[in-house]
Amino acid sequence: MEEQNNKNLILAMVLSAAVMIVWFVLFPPPEPAADLTTPTATESGAPVVSSVDPAAAPALEGQTVTAPAVPEAPRLTIDTAKLSGSLSLLGGRIDDLSLKNYRETLEPGAETVHLLEPVGEPMAYYSVFGWLPGTGLAAGDVPDAMTEWQPAGGDTLAPGAPVTLQWQNGKGLTFVREIAVDEDYMFTVTDRVENTSTGAVTLQPYGIIARHGLPKLQNIFVVHEGAIQRNDGELLETDYADITELTVDPTEGFPAEVTESTQDGWIGFTDHYWMTTLIPEQGKPYKSVLKYVPNSGIYQAEVRPPAVSLAAGASTTSTLRFFAGAKEWATIRAYEREGGITGFLDSIDWGWFYFLTKPIFAVLHWLNALIGNMGLAIIALTFVLKVIVLPLAYKSYVSMARMKELQPEMEALKERVGDDKQKMQREMMQLYKDKKVNPAAGCLPILIQIPIFFALYKVIFVTIELRHAPFFGWLNDLSAPDPSSLFNAFGLLPWDAPATGTLLHLIFIGVLPILLGVTMWLQQKLNPAPADPVQQQIFAWMPWVFMFMLGGFASGLVVYWITNNTITFTQQYIIMRSHGHNPDLFGNIKSGFKKKPPVPVSDKSKVKKK
Repeated sequence: MEEQNNKNLILAMVLSAAVMIVWFVLFPPPEPAADLTTPTATESGAPVVSSVDPAAAPALEGQTVTAPAVPEAPRLTIDTAKLSGSLSLLGGRIDDLSLKNYRETLEPGAETVHLLEPVGEPMAYYSVFGWLPGTGLAAGDVPDAMTEWQPAGGDTLAPGAPVTLQWQNGKGLTFVREIAVDEDYMFTVTDRVENTSTGAVTLQPYGIIARHGLPKLQNIFVVHEGAIQRNDGELLETDYADITELTVDPTEGFPAEVTESTQDGWIGFTDHYWMTTLIPEQGKPYKSVLKYVPNSGIYQAEVRPPAVSLAAGASTTSTLRFFAGAKEWATIRAYEREGGITGFLDSIDWGWFYFLTKPIFAVLHWLNALIGNMGLAIIALTFVLKVIVLPLAYKSYVSMARMKELQPEMEALKERVGDDKQKMQREMMQLYKDKKVNPAAGCLPILIQIPIFFALYKVIFVTIELRHAPFFGWLNDLSAPDPSSLFNAFGLLPWDAPATGTLLHLIFIGVLPILLGVTMWLQQKLNPAPADPVQQQIFAWMPWVFMFMLGGFASGLVVYWITNNTITFTQQYIIMRSHGHNPDLFGNIKSGFKKKPPVPVSDKSKVKKK
């Protein structure tokens, strides 16, 4: 049974290592997509963006390709505490947007994150709004992506200062668009149509997010990148590779995937830390469309509220919201709770363990606000998690301490039965039963840690609050690996350490991975030693193998693991001392009840009585 117990421990540790490796497996990039495009619309009831140059060569992932610019048009400035950029009067596009509070890197003078780009710039990415013609109207009778609007007051879009655009079709229809922005990342686009003609007309509003070409992807399993949408309570995530299968013929305007919703929902594109999303009026029916234009390489998400019949002399209004910014937990939660966007917090990729990642991050966010340092918040979170699992862990540590009490009897039993493994198993099971010891309880600490470890890894890797979050000293980004290295004696030698993520950096590990290996080794010294020499060797190497494996993980996760090991070691040490054991960390753990080596049963007759 002891061998079975050790096998279970090894299996749990190997399983843990295997699953962690899976998180880092890179997936093949999707099929390449073209990047030379400009938008138009069709008469089919499904707006499509088509190509200026259908023969243009396709763009590889993240490749910088400059598309032909659309006709020049005046621009209005966008200026808020978090955003800067401009919107084009051509189509009323929101197509130039930077995030003031985020930099591309930690280097001094690094550029701010540029989220949206107009057509003609590398990796064009923008939103455009318009109307589809219905009964009584032709394509040129409604504004589309190529319509040049006229400003009707105000040249700077800011919180509390919306801008108004106007366009008339010359046939009795007046279109007025008001664009507002809040103090975070939400635009509100309100379109009003006034019918001063003598006849009734039918038309349908729409909003589009268009992305030209395939962006540079993380390409790892832990984070979703691509389209994300919610339809009547169902969350759908579509990778870019799968979007390419939703092809559409630009000449026919046939949408590849149309989803009808009756109550709530939204659709858009999500990156690692940034997102664009169209949100229709909640509580009302609408259609969401996800498509790919193969000749142009355009990934397109779309919202279409119901068509409107407008009698002569009547008017109608349509409102769409457009989110473009960072996936900040507090901001997105506020939009969900106060803005009425149902399920919007699920736009953050919480993963399979969402029932753990959501509450874990909520506590981490609260601790960070309380302490003011994300690294210390991770350490405090580790203490909280250890307190929660303490009752179960205590039983496990007590069982392991009692296993140590049986070590002399186990050795004597092994001497007595020899190589008869079946008899050894039966005798060990009987011994455990008589002493009321559960050997499998030793696996519990490892098994408990596995889902918590993955949930915290997900939180640290996915949430933007960890991005560029400093700790102390050289640890200036808890979402990145420890940048220190043995290669330059942790900065003492006059040359640079290898870049993080390189093979040399994984070999010449930093301070945190070394501390991790030491704490794992100390914790291992408190566990019962396997009887099998092969298993002993495996256990002896395990801390140092994990030290190198986890060396390339985010430093925030390694801080958690070091703290967890230290707390676990302290708990187990105290519990073992309370059960009469005095652990020898630099040798075998000595029993507090046995001062001499165990005497084999076969030799007991030779021991002289005093």
